[in-house]
Amino acid sequence: MSDGRPDALRLDALEMRAAHQDAMIADLNEVITAQWRKIDVLERQLARLREEFQTMGPQRDGPEPPPPHY
Repeated sequence: MSDGRPDALRLDALEMRAAHQDAMIADLNEVITAQWRKIDVLERQLARLREEFQTMGPQRDGPEPPPPHY
């Protein structure tokens, strides 16, 4: 640790700051990686739904009947 000298105290503070920043970067990297995985899943689901919607086509042959209150 430090021997009480100002230079040693400054060095200790810098080392602690660097260690904290390294841990923060690792945590942020994990969050970003998880978000990209989720985005990939959602993009695949969206593509599947688009394809399903486009292949459905119209369900009726004639015009839509009026609502029951007419």
